[in-house]
Amino acid sequence: MYKKLAKLKYLPNNFEIIEHGDHVICAVSGKKISLEKLTYWNIELQEAYFSHLEAAHKKEELLKKD
Repeated sequence: MYKKLAKLKYLPNNFEIIEHGDHVICAVSGKKISLEKLTYWNIELQEAYFSHLEAAHKKEELLKKD
């Protein structure tokens, strides 16, 4: 199913494809995310997240550092 890793630039409401592919990797879990299902990302860190759970986990990590 997943054949090539895409490189993206994450924008406020969308993303720009820098290098074509069919998936990205979650920055928290390491799971592959189909571009068709990609919903969660962090613009400042330029990271993708598999679901709201991984996004919330990352947010908690960042808050602990401050």
